[in-house]
Amino acid sequence: MSHVNQVYRKLDNPALGWLLGRVFRLWRSAITETVKPMGMTEARWSVMMNLKNMGEGASQHALATELGIEMPSLNRTVNQLEKLNLIERRAHPSDGRCKCLWFTNEGNTCMQMLSGGVDLVRTELTNGISDKELDTVYSVLKRIEHNACTMLHKKNEGGKQ
Repeated sequence: MSHVNQVYRKLDNPALGWLLGRVFRLWRSAITETVKPMGMTEARWSVMMNLKNMGEGASQHALATELGIEMPSLNRTVNQLEKLNLIERRAHPSDGRCKCLWFTNEGNTCMQMLSGGVDLVRTELTNGISDKELDTVYSVLKRIEHNACTMLHKKNEGGKQ
């Protein structure tokens, strides 16, 4: 990343990054409080939701990358989810060293309840915001994500475009 002859953009509100982080933390906290009666911690529900978004059969490594966590942290959570009979590890079809993650029948049932809780939170947090406004926010955030990935030389890890 070259800073030579860089023109810096001054935002009217330089706290934008701080606000993005605060909203992210509050959103996750709201989900965690909503799904707590299901025995779900933030680590557990985030693994479950990200596996659902990535698709069953995703490797542990790919899931850890998507979550932005180290493998030991993911392994600890997956071990807990296995003990709860919500997720199972299976060997990759072409690489036995690689473990892929699948929902059990109980895990699929749990995912339905978990998705309902997440939908409830999303509905509450976007109350009073029009679909057009939400589409604009989404579009702007996707552009910021793309720019950040470009700046950091990372592939766009944020899922759907």
